[in-house]
Amino acid sequence: MEKRASANKAAKKAAPVRKTAAVKKATVAPRKAAAPVKKASATKTVATKAPGNESRTALVRRARRINRELAEVFPYAHPELDFENPFQLIVATVLSAQTTDLRVNQTTPALFAKYPTPEDLAAANPEEVEEILRPTGFFRAKTKSVIGLSKALVDNFGGEVPGRLEDLVTLPGVGRKTAFVVLGNAFGRPGITADTHFMRLVRRWQWTAETEPEKIEAAVSALFPKSDWTDLSHHVIWHGRRICHARKPACGACPIAPLCPAYGEGETDPEKAKKLLKYEKGGFPGQRLNPPQAYLDAGGKAAPPLGAGE
Repeated sequence: MEKRASANKAAKKAAPVRKTAAVKKATVAPRKAAAPVKKASATKTVATKAPGNESRTALVRRARRINRELAEVFPYAHPELDFENPFQLIVATVLSAQTTDLRVNQTTPALFAKYPTPEDLAAANPEEVEEILRPTGFFRAKTKSVIGLSKALVDNFGGEVPGRLEDLVTLPGVGRKTAFVVLGNAFGRPGITADTHFMRLVRRWQWTAETEPEKIEAAVSALFPKSDWTDLSHHVIWHGRRICHARKPACGACPIAPLCPAYGEGETDPEKAKKLLKYEKGGFPGQRLNPPQAYLDAGGKAAPPLGAGE
């Protein structure tokens, strides 16, 4: 009897031990399953995290207000490359790498007069194209790119510029930035143009702390409705070219100074700041030889052709 009682007591003590072990296993399993979820969540929030101590809501409101203010300052903002069709725009955008839009606009009239279609440029003599493109710099590499993309258009897309991002980036010399310029301005499909001016300003405004173009594109696009993306790109780029310069921002003449966390990095004296303004804001010609009428109506001046002075 004593042996049976001892056995029963031992069984009762063992039972909770088995239950506890089961509970421990159950609690460990969800932790392992949750690890990938945390990792995926972190990846998604990289583009939407507000920098510094600013809340997400405050960042969105400030960013959108800056865009509204710039829309009033630059209601005539437009792509600053002269073009009449998607083919001319994609070629001009490829040529704009490491040079000014003005220099491209002064060069493309001769190029398109001689090679008006992808078929013409695809069959061109590279040496003749190089001579035309010489003023844009890196003319040999650019000649290879524009002839190559023209051949790709003829061979793969029937001589037409495609209207999809995944197709555009397959063309020689065409990356996401160029693709979004074409999509937004030739096809009316919204996109963020993360050029050097755009990336510099959105970091200066603390919209994002990212440094890579695609991550900046993702971060900024998350702050605005998709319908705003193309015009937003124009507003930011125009502001960067005219007022918020890299080395000497004209802070004293800046219309969004109260919203800018970097105010004071540049000249704050209003009179001195006015002397830093460029293009139509400084009373000088713009970058297009054939700008939209709205730009001319607002007091903008057309740029001179090649060899006529700048």
